[in-house]
Amino acid sequence: MALIEMMRAVLEDSGVSGLWQALAPWLALDERQLVFVVATPIFIAVTLWEYLKIRHDPRLMDVAEAIRNFALGAGYQTTELLFAGLIAFPVYAFCYHYRLLDLELNWITGVLTFVGVDFCFYWMHRASHRLRWFWAAHVVHHSSERMNFSTAMRQNATNIFNGTWIFYLPLALIGFNPVWIGIAYALSLVYQFFVHTTLVGRLPAWIELVLNTPSHHRVHHGRNPEYIDRNYGGTLILWDRLFGTFVEERADLPPEYGITRQIHSRNLITLWTHEYVDMFRDMARRGSLLSRLQHLWNPPEWQRPAPQNNNKQTDRHHDHTSPDTERR
Repeated sequence: MALIEMMRAVLEDSGVSGLWQALAPWLALDERQLVFVVATPIFIAVTLWEYLKIRHDPRLMDVAEAIRNFALGAGYQTTELLFAGLIAFPVYAFCYHYRLLDLELNWITGVLTFVGVDFCFYWMHRASHRLRWFWAAHVVHHSSERMNFSTAMRQNATNIFNGTWIFYLPLALIGFNPVWIGIAYALSLVYQFFVHTTLVGRLPAWIELVLNTPSHHRVHHGRNPEYIDRNYGGTLILWDRLFGTFVEERADLPPEYGITRQIHSRNLITLWTHEYVDMFRDMARRGSLLSRLQHLWNPPEWQRPAPQNNNKQTDRHHDHTSPDTERR
């Protein structure tokens, strides 16, 4: 006990503890990062196990790409850690201050927090596919032509600036604590890591009915017209069944992974920003301010009519044979 007191005295004399107390409120939302820190060794171990299973098939595994995927994930976690407390947490704190209900923290509200986060994730994820501003950040996750555990780590470092965190603000307004919203979100992402694989087939029917599974998520990553913009669920697949976006994986239609106009680059910055560049280039074309701004909230495949041909629409990611199904 005396040794612990000596260690505490060293810390107090250093002034670091005071600095930590000052920073802690800004870092509170990133308690979720602790979940990722604990989970990362598990992610690496499972990825290595999968690698041993599929390393001889280049259609399923590319070592250089897998390393790049983890680098993309590291960039995402870094910007989240550095900026979430500065950008998102003050807004969450404001909403929570004016909350409608005072909810006691117990196992019931814990479950409700998780379900609420999963519901909000569905709509955030759906918006990330159907609003181009959000798609500009999310596209990097879909641009891999392989489906393996490393693909789950393929995230965009711009996410925190992109603003998809606003979809969870209603939970704070209701009265759910933002710190636990963040932890529930992190636990959901940990679960979702394990649905990024081709090694797991169909699970028992009751699991496939309720939960997002590898089979359901392979559909989500497919660029086949029959699969595009389907199966948005995070942990639960019930939202897709309820809101009409669910599609079963078909044995006669294996998913083709990637985006419809593939981006072939090894550069992390290019992978993070290529859709922003394309979007702003489209916005720079001549037209009224309102028509230019529509690129931000219209679907990714939407284009203003070209001046020389009002009926022609082109987009570097979409073939446009079906506007409802082709966009990545």
